[in-house]
Amino acid sequence: MLHVTTDLPFGNGCAFQVDAEGELPVIRFTADPHGGPESMWFCFRIVTDGVLPRMVRLEWVNMENSLGASQPDKVHPVMRPAGEMWRRLEAGECLRSEDGRGAGSWTVELTQRETDVALCFPYGPEDEQQVVTDGNGYWKADTIGVTQGGRPMVRLVNDYSQPGDERPGLFLVSRQHSGEVGGSWVLDGMLRWFAERQERRVVVWSVPLLNLDGVMQGDYGKDNFPYDLNRSWGSPPMRHEALVVQRDMRRWCERCRPAYALDSHCPGLSETAGVYGFLPACCTASVAWAKELGEGLGEDWSAPAFMVYATYASRWETPTFIKYCKDLGIPGLSMETPYSRIRDRVLEIDDYREIGRRLAQTIIAKLT
Repeated sequence: MLHVTTDLPFGNGCAFQVDAEGELPVIRFTADPHGGPESMWFCFRIVTDGVLPRMVRLEWVNMENSLGASQPDKVHPVMRPAGEMWRRLEAGECLRSEDGRGAGSWTVELTQRETDVALCFPYGPEDEQQVVTDGNGYWKADTIGVTQGGRPMVRLVNDYSQPGDERPGLFLVSRQHSGEVGGSWVLDGMLRWFAERQERRVVVWSVPLLNLDGVMQGDYGKDNFPYDLNRSWGSPPMRHEALVVQRDMRRWCERCRPAYALDSHCPGLSETAGVYGFLPACCTASVAWAKELGEGLGEDWSAPAFMVYATYASRWETPTFIKYCKDLGIPGLSMETPYSRIRDRVLEIDDYREIGRRLAQTIIAKLT
């Protein structure tokens, strides 16, 4: 007998239907918006009691209701049998109901009694801590405040520095939208590159899991109520997390020469053109930075049009993190890395990290 649970870290999924009567058992599900207007992230566990079926079909029903999820053939979720590593699935198959609704379908092999399935490789506090551990003392982790839900917010620094220090400074964040896990893996690659080289010429402060409540609750996080975190950076800020980081950035600004800010995201689910960046309007310094970052990524990783201006409709008109940085006089970029593929290349964890390494290398070459 098959059943499904979301009682696991980062769990998300709803409308589960398990049909085990046919030759090929089918598990139907959809992404749970968790009270927000947008959905995409899912993460659930398949549990088998009794005879273990060899193959099972997963069907993501009403898939087109999720952001950019209209092309299952460009989507490669991940799965992890108990005790094993996460691995990618093959591209999905597009299904159509009689009334035209779309679904994505993936046929998987069950080799263990428990198998986890997720949209993309999960990344949480244990992964963040592993970066600190593997850095051999390079990164210092501090609790700089709490989330709206009372969880501790962790900031990593390579150097506390002193007021008046003239070294250039970087401020790096990810997971404002909590389901955009590719952004964390890219930042993970950047942080590891700095630690491997024990880079001290630049003062680096980073908040890898900004929307920690959403991460732990399994939210997608895009435009979630009561306020999208990346639209909360006004004065006064509309989320407590933004307030905490704004005050931390003021400390950082006093202890370095603020040089650049990077906010790591993921785009619509079916996008595969490559990494690209959203630029704030009328910021010449940000354009120059974006040009160099796109060139540093190279043709393997960068989208043909790396520099994009955000003209899409927003539910709020309040400032983003990058707009807040611009108001402080700090050039910045909101960067988008695909969930599943860059053109024909299916992205693994090491690929995300390589993107991060190339970004870090390009930034250091520009600053030193």
